[in-house]
Amino acid sequence: MDNTVVSTGTEGKTWGGGNKPLKASYGKMMMWFFIVSDALTFSGFLAAYGFSRFKFIDSWPIADEVFTHVPFFHGNYPMIYVAFMTFVLIMSSVTMVLAVDAGHQMKKAKVTFYMFLTIIGGLIFVGSQAWEWGTFIKGDYGAVQTKGGNILQFVDTDGHRVALRDFAVIDEHKERVQDERKSGLWFTSEGTLPTYTVAEVLNGLEANENVLVRTQIINEEGEKTVLSRAESLRQIKDNGMLVVEGANLHVNEYGSPLFADFFFFITGFHGFHVFSGVVINIIIFFNVIIGTYERRKSYEMVEKVGLYWHFVDLVWVFVFTFFYLV
Repeated sequence: MDNTVVSTGTEGKTWGGGNKPLKASYGKMMMWFFIVSDALTFSGFLAAYGFSRFKFIDSWPIADEVFTHVPFFHGNYPMIYVAFMTFVLIMSSVTMVLAVDAGHQMKKAKVTFYMFLTIIGGLIFVGSQAWEWGTFIKGDYGAVQTKGGNILQFVDTDGHRVALRDFAVIDEHKERVQDERKSGLWFTSEGTLPTYTVAEVLNGLEANENVLVRTQIINEEGEKTVLSRAESLRQIKDNGMLVVEGANLHVNEYGSPLFADFFFFITGFHGFHVFSGVVINIIIFFNVIIGTYERRKSYEMVEKVGLYWHFVDLVWVFVFTFFYLV
């Protein structure tokens, strides 16, 4: 056997890159390592979302029909508010670039001003996302879940969504009692009672001939399938099991349960990153004000937190594209 050892010319030497490998400080290197590892985590989430959506491609909720709300305005505004949130976050990235550039020039006043704008942008985004979550969880129209787990929504003869509150007939004489643990040996738990029962929805459907049932199955035109009047009544009467209002991790009025699960996990995980970034930005902001980096003669901390901020902005572009637009 040939035991010849190839000489590399580095034998006996320690690390030869100095204390700034790739011309980056230790802090910057660690920030890049963190960003790469976090990017892999988000990639895993988005890949899982893509596979799940592809598997249920014929019944996945249409984002344009889900995210239609705008604060203080009533009406149907598909994706308008999500686009506004995206714009605010991207603009906050621009102000962060300006803050970093001002730091390179050792201009404390400009760094303070642009970091303040970045923090405001982040707070607007986090607040908007909290509002969007609340709206998503609360729901708007309501639906009925079948025994097979499918979601049945309601539309008028023109195809416009109809809310349960607009046609359900409430039985005033029937007392509804929520199950409690003491009610039965095998009982485990029950969520909050929905506003209506399936029977009340059926009564309202029978009394309003212009209301039809829409299934979660998407037809060749890219729209959800609307049933005939007779089939609508039959589906609610024979298969209706539970009235669903809003969304949680088990069921949602928009369609597949996975849709809400991914919405909560992906946007929640990203929202936590933005919230953390705002907190870090505030800390750095006050350090700028008291002159910490002026004394150090370096605004590298602003640059490092800027890397993180650009990362969460970039991730949102992918989340916005894959979850809301595609």
